[in-house]
Amino acid sequence: MSKATQDQAVSLSRRSALFNSAGAAAAAVALPLAALSTAEAQAATAKGGPVGKTASTITTRDGVEIYYKDWGPRNGQPVILSHGWPLSSDSWESAAFFLANNGFRVITHDRRGHGRSSQPWDGNDMDHYADDLAQLIEALDLKNIILAGFSTGGGEVARYVGRHGTKRIAKLGLISAVPPLMLKTADNPDGLPLEVFDGIRAGQIKDRGQLYLDIASGPFYNYNRPGAKPSQGIIQAWYSQGMQGGFKNTYDSIKAFSETDFRDDLKKFDKPTLIIHGDDDQIVPIKASGIASAKIVKGAKLIVYPGAPHGLTDTHKDKFNNDFLAFAKS
Repeated sequence: MSKATQDQAVSLSRRSALFNSAGAAAAAVALPLAALSTAEAQAATAKGGPVGKTASTITTRDGVEIYYKDWGPRNGQPVILSHGWPLSSDSWESAAFFLANNGFRVITHDRRGHGRSSQPWDGNDMDHYADDLAQLIEALDLKNIILAGFSTGGGEVARYVGRHGTKRIAKLGLISAVPPLMLKTADNPDGLPLEVFDGIRAGQIKDRGQLYLDIASGPFYNYNRPGAKPSQGIIQAWYSQGMQGGFKNTYDSIKAFSETDFRDDLKKFDKPTLIIHGDDDQIVPIKASGIASAKIVKGAKLIVYPGAPHGLTDTHKDKFNNDFLAFAKS
């Protein structure tokens, strides 16, 4: 036998031993669970029993599976962070990690049709988004919640309050958020023309991948401004999250975030509210959003980030994390 043949045999032997060991370990974990009845196994799993599995989805009453992450100490005050279009809970990971390391229990979820959640053909609207959020809160039996939303997520938060009230809520946050109303109308002259959103829809139909790259590498983070230093990592992360969402779901969501009127929802905010917005937000201009919301929500605290873009939770990460932490602890 040549040396090369001997080396190959040794390598195969090692691989076989490795796979056999892994298989034995898996069997050792599976056997205790297999010895239980189905009901007992499910109960053990839910409690972090033999397999140590933590549930990461709920199923809504209309059959949609919602994926979520639950980070930090279970006895910490709950913080729920709702993401923007067309992203997923991954967009919140830096803030969630920071808050969890500061003692908060942080829950982030993928909105229906986005990320790892189901992609239903219907129900891609703010009422369903808010009701999904309510069912997640109920399933986890969360109370005394700090509930905040970024961009489209801010609309989800506002509609949640409008439909479900603030009984379980301690504080509210609107970050680069779409309320009160993005669309320009006779009684909302500072909004954006319908043609802007028609253009986004047309871009999605023509070439969704290119549209998402153009948004992420341009106006979302103000990488199209003179002197900007684009992060390819941030651009790629945005693109990959967006492309994970369903085509129809993200298409329908454009109407949901742009045409939903949240003015009556904001009038029901009766908890301390933090509004953070960049004054160079090219996606959700501050005058018709952050400033307008602060005028409707009684006692709201508005923090304006000079020169900041829409995606300030990434570009101004340290400032945002510390501002939000101070609010959460106040």
